[in-house]
Amino acid sequence: MRRLLALSVIAIALAAAACGSDSTTPSTPSTPSTTPDVTINITGNNGAQSYAPNPATARVGQTVAWMNADTITHTATQDGGSFQSGNIAAGTTSTPIMMSSAGTFSYHCSIHPGMIATLTVQ
Repeated sequence: MRRLLALSVIAIALAAAACGSDSTTPSTPSTPSTTPDVTINITGNNGAQSYAPNPATARVGQTVAWMNADTITHTATQDGGSFQSGNIAAGTTSTPIMMSSAGTFSYHCSIHPGMIATLTVQ
């Protein structure tokens, strides 16, 4: 019985140690791990002048990221849903998105729908 109790205590101690956190892990989201082939700047809530360049161009297989140069959160959401950057906080860059098919894609900010742009993938 004592042996079983001792083994239980050791197992609990090992489980607790395994669940500890690493104090060196950042608590804020990290920057994208890959450098995008094309970066589009978000300049503000300015209609067709909200993204620069507009229109933007990329090639099939390239990655595109959006850098938010504004002071509030924005997105880059393709009108047909083929890509979505997620929320991009002020001063940050979205995770690069691989452009896998050719075409002309209209997109907007899902938070501010008046912000519009076009991305042509060749």
